Amino acid sequence: MTDASSIPPFPPSDAPASSDVAETLRGAADRVSSAIQAGRKPGMPLSILSNIAREAPLGCLFVAFLLGVAVARRR
Repeated sequence: MTDASSIPPFPPSDAPASSDVAETLRGAADRVSSAIQAGRKPGMPLSILSNIAREAPLGCLFVAFLLGVAVARRR
């Protein structure tokens, strides 16, 4: 059995692949945030859910709890 501290780290790489990965992740994050912003416009699902949660937070917690119990019992 080896200790985690005895495993050498990966050597640093100057490959351009790391910048490609970073750009891909930035693009994905931009697309996700634009989808969230579009969903928060009035009348859209995220707007409706946030309004419901703001009006009845305990009711939403209760419904979420019941859904969690139902999903847990299925497994």
